[in-house]
Amino acid sequence: MKLKHLFPIFAMAITGAACSSSDSGMGIKPENMDKSVAPGTDFYQYACGGWIKNNPLKPEYARYGSFDVVSENNREQIKALIDELSSTEHERGSVAQKIGDVYSMMMDSVRQNKDGYKPIVADLERIANIEAREDIMPVMAEYGLKGSGQIFGAYIGADMMDSKKNILEVCQGGLSLGQKDYYLNDDEATVKIREAFKKHIVKMFMLVGDNEETATRKMQSVMDLETRMAKASKSNVELRDPAANYHKMSYSDFKKEYAGFDWDKYWSINFIEDLDELNVAQPEALKEAVAILNDTPVEQLKDWLQWNLLDASAGMLGDEIYLQNFDFYSRTMSGQQEPQARWKRSVSAVNGVLGEAVGEMYVQKYFPAENKARMEQLVKNLQVALAERIDAQEWMSDSTKMRAKEKLDAFYVKIGYPDKWRDYSSLDIDPSKTLYETMQNVNVWANKQEVERKYKKPVDMEEWFMTPQTVNAYYNPTTNEICFPAGILQYPFFDMSADDAFNYGAIGVVIGHEMTHGFDDQGRQFDKDGNFNDWWAEGDGDKFNARAKVMSDFFDKIEVLPGLNANGKLTLGENLADHGGLMVAYTAFKNATKDNPLPTIDGLTPDQRFFIAYASVWAQNITEEAIRKLTKSDPHSLGEWRVNGALPHIDAWYEAFGITEDCPLYIPKEKRVTIW
Repeated sequence: MKLKHLFPIFAMAITGAACSSSDSGMGIKPENMDKSVAPGTDFYQYACGGWIKNNPLKPEYARYGSFDVVSENNREQIKALIDELSSTEHERGSVAQKIGDVYSMMMDSVRQNKDGYKPIVADLERIANIEAREDIMPVMAEYGLKGSGQIFGAYIGADMMDSKKNILEVCQGGLSLGQKDYYLNDDEATVKIREAFKKHIVKMFMLVGDNEETATRKMQSVMDLETRMAKASKSNVELRDPAANYHKMSYSDFKKEYAGFDWDKYWSINFIEDLDELNVAQPEALKEAVAILNDTPVEQLKDWLQWNLLDASAGMLGDEIYLQNFDFYSRTMSGQQEPQARWKRSVSAVNGVLGEAVGEMYVQKYFPAENKARMEQLVKNLQVALAERIDAQEWMSDSTKMRAKEKLDAFYVKIGYPDKWRDYSSLDIDPSKTLYETMQNVNVWANKQEVERKYKKPVDMEEWFMTPQTVNAYYNPTTNEICFPAGILQYPFFDMSADDAFNYGAIGVVIGHEMTHGFDDQGRQFDKDGNFNDWWAEGDGDKFNARAKVMSDFFDKIEVLPGLNANGKLTLGENLADHGGLMVAYTAFKNATKDNPLPTIDGLTPDQRFFIAYASVWAQNITEEAIRKLTKSDPHSLGEWRVNGALPHIDAWYEAFGITEDCPLYIPKEKRVTIW
């Protein structure tokens, strides 16, 4: 079991950090635009065309965007911090020693290639030597703790009906490809990926010593088991319904409902004792998982356990196995042509193991106090603006407006970095061990820490679900919090030297986006205290849903590739947050500048710069494979459509650029989304 937080955290889905600001004073870089295209024809190309032309897709990326440029610089900064640590000896057990040694282990390609798959041999043999069915579960549980995939998942998180308390949650799992569509859909693109996956499994087993016949048998075991799990699993759209994924019960009832599995032993292996209640998020999937463990031949279960261990460990067993893993998951599924440089992967590993320790160093050097102060004021201004937008909605009753503003006032705001840093003192990093052993030990430590910090404990409001160096932001419904790590408070999201037109269009929309998540189709079902609770006046929820359906239907009709449409239901929450973010940030921008209007600069009015700043955040190049993968799996719309799909629903955008009904992006006013 891999214990982790899986409750829906509504994020911007952007990665990276730190980049230079603009030098024009207005934040907008004209060279990033393509003014040969009319704004009403293709605003994405108009605002981002220059950037797209001048930043071709790098072979180490399947999707390369303006914030990936930021990410490259951020990694350079973190590498410099690590190199500084590595230049001197540090006391064993110190954070500096741990950071330096994890990085060094990842960088040591000579040792990894010399060892090859030898570090995993004993574990593969241990699984192969299982004889009795009752021995499957303890081995699955142990390797799950060490990072291997399992047939179901579990984590400890806030109880959505009693949000101040943590609860153990059991959820669906068992799919190497992440979602059911890859196993069940029969369109040409999906079948191609499924067939490639089968070949990949065979190649991976052969790389650890199996002959082709044995590897093919094991592949079939994996496909049979995972396809069976896929049929019982919920789709990504179905997983978005909080009520449908909550089934709290007593532990005694749970053991009766899901009999045929030694649950006491399983939880004990995972450091959980005296369990009295839990939530089963997807009952059908768990029932099928238990059935599979009970009726599948032991030999097939052993094949599947070996696969999960091998799949999870591919990055730690030398270049040959790593490159085969890359070839399928990155090249075939996403279109990425080359792996990232080893030092970049090593920085990512350090961030994954000791993220807050790195973050503490990062903010000390790269996050000025004035950035946090400016951000705090922006958040306050956006809260005022959202309250105004709530008051302006004729479709909401007075009682719903009052409760909505109470929830808004109760937002718990996190900016920059946590007040309380994570303690890594009990984590042992021994440089004499192999990378494989080290990462297994790290996973066991992390899972034990999760149990010790959360099991039968109140929810810790000070916990952060992103590290400070992350370029992203999130809203968490059960804590009613909005979080903006230091990493995002940089250009092109935030520019201390730029005026309000730029900053409200960029970081302002990010702030408004996260705030609006508290009132999107999922977030609106949680009250100001983070409890799942219908606080809307009778009829108001239906009015909201009718307006949200306009957004969902609109995106359903967008063709992202020939024959492939966007998924408006999957992306509804993020599209609503983009819409709300734009509306709220624009209101805040006008409030901030009403007494001191901004000038036109380089022929661009303040309103035009606001919308160009928003669009420029989503500039990117992307492979066709990544478009297909993300359309199938990502709750965020593609960058192009976060611009061309969002702005035509904003009245002020039409006024700023003189968009008329003759323009291709024009939507009649009565057909636009009207929520915020």
